[in-house]
Amino acid sequence: MGISVTSRTRSARAKISRIDVKIGGKSNATLATAQESPETTRAAKAAAAEQARIELRDRVVLEHLPLVKAIAVRVHENLPVHVDMDDLVHAGILGLFDAASKYNPDKQVAFSSYAKHRIKGAILDSLRQLDWASRDMRRRHKQVEAATRELASELKRNPTEHEIATKLGIEPERWRSMMLDLRNVGLISASTRTNDSEDLPAPDFPSKPETQPDSICAREQLRSVLGVAMQTLPERYQKVVSLYYTREMTMKEIGTILGINESRVSQIHKAALEKMAVVLESNGISSSQAF
Repeated sequence: MGISVTSRTRSARAKISRIDVKIGGKSNATLATAQESPETTRAAKAAAAEQARIELRDRVVLEHLPLVKAIAVRVHENLPVHVDMDDLVHAGILGLFDAASKYNPDKQVAFSSYAKHRIKGAILDSLRQLDWASRDMRRRHKQVEAATRELASELKRNPTEHEIATKLGIEPERWRSMMLDLRNVGLISASTRTNDSEDLPAPDFPSKPETQPDSICAREQLRSVLGVAMQTLPERYQKVVSLYYTREMTMKEIGTILGINESRVSQIHKAALEKMAVVLESNGISSSQAF
């Protein structure tokens, strides 16, 4: 009987010891957690959220890389051959990253619809930044063009290098150097001959800014987007917008055609523009500067 009591006593002490160890371990863990400052916890949560956001952005970008290539190809079709496709794709990818970072799903707009405008805008911005000549070179180019045309009109033939140089008040050697600079920046054709001969072809000069490839692309894209927005309008609204902007008719003339007064035409015109603006904004376009 004494042996049984002693065994039970030892067993009870062992259980109590194990309980103390468990409680002590839990208390230590709880104490360590309590010692973490609120700032540390918030910082950890913010870092985790930022990492998740970056991973989501990168995944979205990878999924939409084919969209960048497709848009770059369409833009490149209307550009001079010397414009590198890879440069357009690179600019488009930057636009895609920008779209992925700023996209707001709460606006109920498909990401692809939002992103394509950002991608096009980034590509067109990159084209505008390709300044092929400084202002000074452009000024010289205009002087050469004016002198060449004036001499051609007076002489009834293409002027020689010496004649153009004399007209500009510079030495022939300086003239040749200027022509080389203009060729290097693409302001005159590389095929233009420089020998003094009466059949010297007139220099090839760049087109006006509104006929530059990036401007043409921007206008076409803007026209396309506006056309889509117009399709959401009632038929009468579409007619008013079309007659006013395409046919350049006055509101009084439009009222006569539609059988309504000028004031009503003005109201329809205003309402149509407001509706179109809502459609454009839902697609991530707030102004024509997006193009």
